[in-house]
Amino acid sequence: MVKIKWSLQSVEDLENIYEYISKDSPNYAKIFILKIMKIISEISEHPRIGRIVPEFNEKNLRERIFKSFRIVYRIKNKKIEIVTIIHSTRTLKVKESS
Repeated sequence: MVKIKWSLQSVEDLENIYEYISKDSPNYAKIFILKIMKIISEISEHPRIGRIVPEFNEKNLRERIFKSFRIVYRIKNKKIEIVTIIHSTRTLKVKESS
């Protein structure tokens, strides 16, 4: 299992997703977030499980898709950084990790 590091952007993304869904259903929002967390847990066990992000074509920048969201992560120095969790209709912008 590889250690997971969350970018500030990804934490904010997750909070925003929860807040948006919880306006209609707090219970569904919790379930939705738990499913995202399960996918991230799978990533920590199998870092190369996601596809290479097509816009950047970098072998260590990968993504998993859940519903209409892209969970974008970077494999770096035996760690996984969750870069962003973005709706698939939005333009993906990725900053270099620190």
